[in-house]
Amino acid sequence: MEERIEQANNPLHGVKLADIVEALQKAYGWEKLGQLIRIRCFTHDPSVKSSLTFLRKTPWAREKVEQLYLKMLRSK
Repeated sequence: MEERIEQANNPLHGVKLADIVEALQKAYGWEKLGQLIRIRCFTHDPSVKSSLTFLRKTPWAREKVEQLYLKMLRSK
């Protein structure tokens, strides 16, 4: 029961990482995204596929991407 309550308060629950990256890319574009989050997968030959590969292996980078996504949602 407790987990259900925690997940209900989690705005990322049920959102795929691919959807997050695609939404950020659409909202900001690769160049701006690379400026906001300085990671190579956004600045050098960016693609959704290469970004997902990197973000799935790198928790600190994924957290930054998720935080930017949440900030984008709040600003809408």
